[in-house]
Amino acid sequence: MTTTPVPMTTPSASSTSEIRIVLVDDHAVVRQGLRAVLEREHDLRVVGEASSAAGVRAVVERSRPDVVLLDLKLSATSDTEGLAVCAALTARFPGLGVLVLTTLLDDRLVLSAIQHGARGYLLKDVDTAELVRAIRAVGRGDSALDARSTAAMVRSLSPGADPARPRLTERETEVLRLLAQGYSNRAIGSRLYISETTVKFHVSNLMRKLDVSRRAEAVYTASKLGYL
Repeated sequence: MTTTPVPMTTPSASSTSEIRIVLVDDHAVVRQGLRAVLEREHDLRVVGEASSAAGVRAVVERSRPDVVLLDLKLSATSDTEGLAVCAALTARFPGLGVLVLTTLLDDRLVLSAIQHGARGYLLKDVDTAELVRAIRAVGRGDSALDARSTAAMVRSLSPGADPARPRLTERETEVLRLLAQGYSNRAIGSRLYISETTVKFHVSNLMRKLDVSRRAEAVYTASKLGYL
């Protein structure tokens, strides 16, 4: 039976800036801790929880979140069950942002998570400020990879020189590096002392040159080609 993708129509896409979050982790104490931390932020609201792969889809169907905070290890039998969950959710709900939050840092696993549709990848020892920043980035449709995750993904690719790869300008390379860290267009502009409109122009050029349509894909492809 073919499943029709369901567009996510969320409050953050309409009249409010609130980011709605679903927590997916097999440990109740982790979910409780995350809820306590996140709901101290005025613009973040936890609207659902799931403890297993089997329960995630129903929770997302019911609560229509902007972001799913997803652990990869959802049972004692598998360390990567969350990858299939990520792929299923992003296929079913195209507007949904999945942010992986896990204890696992494996070079190929970071890359695999992005290939399965995740917009970001963080380790559970991340500090609160970084976690909140990443959630907001993913909620806006941006990517969110911390320095360790980005380095792991680059190592996993071990790219060689490719004379046919697209040529990026120095400014596009600067924008790309900040894009890989999950910064928004406005934040990139502030760091590079250029306007947000100019950043959008460079991001558009990057996506065109790399032949991708999503920011996370741009980071993945750029890493594969050796730009990061």
